[in-house]
Amino acid sequence: MHRRTFLRLIAGSAFAGILTARAQFAKTPSSSSKTVEALQRDWKLLLARDAKIASDATPVSMTDDGWQRVLSPAAYNVLRHEGTERAFTSPLNDEHRRGVFACAGCALPLFTSDMKFDSGTGWPSFFTTIPNVFVTKTDTKLLYPRTEYHCVKCGGHHGHVFDDGPQPTGQRWCNNGVALRFIPLTT
Repeated sequence: MHRRTFLRLIAGSAFAGILTARAQFAKTPSSSSKTVEALQRDWKLLLARDAKIASDATPVSMTDDGWQRVLSPAAYNVLRHEGTERAFTSPLNDEHRRGVFACAGCALPLFTSDMKFDSGTGWPSFFTTIPNVFVTKTDTKLLYPRTEYHCVKCGGHHGHVFDDGPQPTGQRWCNNGVALRFIPLTT
């Protein structure tokens, strides 16, 4: 094994251990009294009346040049090239208003504020999703398998899902903030 590969393996393992430990001490979601089924079924109650969102999950495709034109460089790197933003850099990590989080690439609604929790990892984290909005695959770039998820409509990479989240699901959908657009609920 090359020295550089070995060092990456050690660093990646240590980083993953730190994130797992931090997530285990995360705050419990404020909406824990609602069932996951109710959160998933009633997500539109948190959608602003005039919100510009995708009306369905019909796949959309665009050339690489097209994606570069419509996305910021950071969003393009994450959504189209499976990049990762630096921890604690997204304003959405500290977003506490009520509303819906949609894909920055195609505007498909993905999560609601009632699904969000503070994982302490530095990325917006959710314990469940709006149903049928992601496809998953196994990612072994850090030499251990992780579950990576992508938007079902545009194929954009959003992050990884882990089994160290809060109840009621035990899941932590760890999302890159630049891959999301927040739509606050307006009254």
